[in-house]
Amino acid sequence: MYLSRLLLDPRSREAGRDLGDVHQMHRTVMSAFPQVKEQVEARADLAVLHRLDIDQRSSNVALLVQSGEEPDWSCLPEGYLFNVGSEGRNPATKSISDALVTLRKGQVLRFRLRANPTKKIDTKSGPDGQRRNGRRVDLRTETQQIEWLSRRADRAGFRLVPVYPGSNAPAVRVGASEKLRGRTTNRRVTLAGVLFDGLLEVTDPDKLRLAIREGIGPGKAFGCGLLSLAPRGRWT
Repeated sequence: MYLSRLLLDPRSREAGRDLGDVHQMHRTVMSAFPQVKEQVEARADLAVLHRLDIDQRSSNVALLVQSGEEPDWSCLPEGYLFNVGSEGRNPATKSISDALVTLRKGQVLRFRLRANPTKKIDTKSGPDGQRRNGRRVDLRTETQQIEWLSRRADRAGFRLVPVYPGSNAPAVRVGASEKLRGRTTNRRVTLAGVLFDGLLEVTDPDKLRLAIREGIGPGKAFGCGLLSLAPRGRWT
């Protein structure tokens, strides 16, 4: 598994376009994997997930991309990335496979996740007796959003760490819901992205590794689902 960090230059026409259209961002991310361009399930097959992080202090816009194969970012338009000069690499790609192997039960880690917390409604059987697939609606309150994450955590091999022992309140910060918009060939895309920051405890390392690879919740092609981990008390 690989993790790439790209600092975008919002002054770039192409970067500005992608920042305002989640479908275009998805297309740009997938262009780094030209060998699977024609595969319908290319994103899932290559375990490609991405997330936009904005540093509130520096206003830097970072695109994080996780993938099962090493990407080739030479495909990006000129000027798309911020010129960091001699300060560091941009883009920067590293393997995270060794870090995933070292996950162990009981380990407490810091996490970040932008997710699309939803629930399905109108799933009751119709007049023909067939159960309807229903439709997704956003969960709007912080309590509903944390409960959604807690249920996902149970299936993903971790639990949310409480603020203090015996407390029912998890040590999780929930950001304001952000509308993520875009347009595909056939339809408009609109979903609510919620940023979670907090502490988790590993309960099943194998399940957690799978959840990291596959992502959490819907909207994975549009910047949701990437679960990032870091040592407790530090974020890089």
